[in-house]
Amino acid sequence: MTEEFFRIAVVGTGPAGLYAADELVQQDRIPVRVDLIDRLCTPFGLVRYGVAPDHPRIKSVTGALSTILEHPLVRFLGGVELGSDIGRSDLLACYDAVVYATGLAADRPLGVPGEELPGSHSARELVSWYSGHPDAAQPFSLDAERVAVVGAGNVALDVARILTKPAAALSYTDMPEPVLAALRASAVREVTVIARRGPEHTRFTTKELRELDTLDGVSIRVPADETLPASDTVAERSVRANLALFEKWSGVPAGERTITFRFWRRPIEIRGEKAVRELVLEHTALDDTGQLVATGGTETLPVGVVLRSVGYHGMPIAGLPFDRSRGVVRQHAGRIVDEEGRACSGEYVAGWLKRGPSGVIGTNRADSADTIAALLDDLSTSGGPRAVRSLDDLLARNGSRPVPLSGWRAIDSREIALGAEAGRDRIKITDWSVLRTLGAHEAPTPVVSNYGRE
Repeated sequence: MTEEFFRIAVVGTGPAGLYAADELVQQDRIPVRVDLIDRLCTPFGLVRYGVAPDHPRIKSVTGALSTILEHPLVRFLGGVELGSDIGRSDLLACYDAVVYATGLAADRPLGVPGEELPGSHSARELVSWYSGHPDAAQPFSLDAERVAVVGAGNVALDVARILTKPAAALSYTDMPEPVLAALRASAVREVTVIARRGPEHTRFTTKELRELDTLDGVSIRVPADETLPASDTVAERSVRANLALFEKWSGVPAGERTITFRFWRRPIEIRGEKAVRELVLEHTALDDTGQLVATGGTETLPVGVVLRSVGYHGMPIAGLPFDRSRGVVRQHAGRIVDEEGRACSGEYVAGWLKRGPSGVIGTNRADSADTIAALLDDLSTSGGPRAVRSLDDLLARNGSRPVPLSGWRAIDSREIALGAEAGRDRIKITDWSVLRTLGAHEAPTPVVSNYGRE
């Protein structure tokens, strides 16, 4: 006997996964039930653990995402890890279709000598720590006065801002108390943001750059020896606005706490005997073909911490066909395909795992919609739902107990209560055991979350 509806698994509950679930339950072409599966006990992915804590307006998107979790045709199964609790073959046996939306799990390395030294980290490690991710190393050492951040995107700006912003100005956020305590005691006084190309080529958004100007007691500067293109010679409006800010900051002296921008430089070595002490930079330029080349000049920057923010890439997961050169799952129009380009029946991909690390939160809606359109086309001509195994039975046999929606509500309630005790909206819980314990219990009443509220 076959089911009266198609069972769909969406692996990952960040924006891409949640938007995919929303597309499924809002359509009327075929009847569906959707299971949202996540390794974490909590939903929202990088909105919860990647958006800077002092950006509550962006985090407030969780209000809309929560309505997807609450839909009667959607079920949340947290604390279920692909590859450990369940495998790819298990999913295919339990569901008519599977959508993978797990994001990208690894950081791009700099690929320079000394990168393995203590004090050399990915920016993502720092972001995970101050965002309260349960996997983050505790505590993150902030005993160096000088920090280098290598990268020319908004994550680099987030890191520089959080490291120099007065801790008192972060006390309203959902940061765990140990993080705030570490920031209060931080020795960091100077952060240098390093870009391989010129200021006109950076990926900083003007809004994020302007935010630096609002930091109390922090000097934002571009050394006078940096060559800046005149803003009125550039056609693109956003680039002109960025260049105007860099012009404004040109020659500003260093202060008690400082963010400095250096352009046309790339790391070639990290030095230190037992920990990071220096970062060697090579001067760069564009050749006649537009390729980045070395000019022959170098300089050495004394720093105690190097943070790389040069992008993310995926790692092979669950035996899915993987494009190692791009760091994403092989796919065509959202359908996962093998190396010969043949579709893997019933398997789809959305979000960064599909397209790479690009776009903003809202980009995932259109991306997921395209994937779900392909999935619906396939299922609508498949002859109907098929008999499937029960994921619940499989997890029970494995001794796995997923965190249901009521468990997330219990976690949510406890975080709000912790925040209220400290005069904040929320304080994140970072301990895996506490999250699992809370997630195993029913919330006494449904919670209307104020997650991300200002």
